[in-house]
Amino acid sequence: MGNSSGKGEGDEEEDEEEEEKDGEEVVIVRKKKKKEEEVEEELPLGVDELLESGDPVLDLSYRKFKRLPARVCALMHVEKLYVCGNSLRALPDSITQLQGLRILALDFNKMEDVPLAICQLANLSRLYLGSNRLMTLPPEVKNLQSLRCLWLESNYFQWFPKELYELPNLKSLQIGDNRLKTLPPDLCRMETLRGLWLYGNRFQTFPKVLLSMEGLEILDLDRNKISEFPSLKRLRSLRLFSYDHNPVKEPPKVGEEVLVVGEGAAEFLEERETRKDRRRKEAEEEEEAALAGEEPIIHGILKNSSSKRAALEEDEAETGSPVLEYDGGELEYDEEAFEYETEELIYEAEGLEYEGEELEYDRAYVDYEYEEDMETKAET
Repeated sequence: MGNSSGKGEGDEEEDEEEEEKDGEEVVIVRKKKKKEEEVEEELPLGVDELLESGDPVLDLSYRKFKRLPARVCALMHVEKLYVCGNSLRALPDSITQLQGLRILALDFNKMEDVPLAICQLANLSRLYLGSNRLMTLPPEVKNLQSLRCLWLESNYFQWFPKELYELPNLKSLQIGDNRLKTLPPDLCRMETLRGLWLYGNRFQTFPKVLLSMEGLEILDLDRNKISEFPSLKRLRSLRLFSYDHNPVKEPPKVGEEVLVVGEGAAEFLEERETRKDRRRKEAEEEEEAALAGEEPIIHGILKNSSSKRAALEEDEAETGSPVLEYDGGELEYDEEAFEYETEELIYEAEGLEYEGEELEYDRAYVDYEYEEDMETKAET
């Protein structure tokens, strides 16, 4: 019994020690979890103030976040959320609470898939997912019916994501620096698309489907391997075409109002401006020639007015009839003739002014093309 009791005591002591060890392990595990939670909740300097500011624009870019702080998802007033340049791989499901969110920027993170929670943000109008690790889009992206601008540049798309067909308000699509070689033949279904950036892909021939996208205003095909471009004159809405760093020597034929950027574009634009100036001068000369055809009549009246006046004065002396009023009529008619010429000149000046407005419009359009955030400024 002593042995058994001694053994039992020893066993109990060992069990207690094991329990204590187990207890220590539990405590250690709990401490680790607690420490992880503390690390997760610990926010960089200045972020607390941002979260408490009540500002509808929240910029948490380049803060070294691996997870989006849970407190962000409780900020119902936020309309624009920028979390670029962190190390996010996913987003919490609770982000669906931010139904007032209109702009979400997640560029330069480590996302391999688009978080499905994003697809429930019904009021989202701008979504930036550039410089991640995306290869596809989820079917749920069709829920973003308010989306107008989508940036997917610098990812790993090998095929054009047809899920975008279901977005009826998408106007601006940035999908440059991917691995696209072709475009689907039914891309023209995206009738609302106005800006399409396809630079830095792997196109070796010009995608013919683009010729049927008559609503396009901006088309960027920089840094591809296209050696020949068809005429783009049928794209009547086009205002900017960029083809820089392609193996071509000259730009394609485009409409008169299109700004082109690429090899030989500067010479092309200079020649086009020269042609415009020549046509303008020819038109002005034709107008001047038309006016010159009336000059003998007008100036003939003026030229002969002095001799007529003398003759009328002689008649007055002989007949005693007052003819000065008639003479005044002649002079008044001459003034009208002068006024007519002046009106013609004013009309020409108005024509020049109108052309100036056209040039100003072009410049404004270029600003719009390159700025791309004009819509955002208008919204704010």
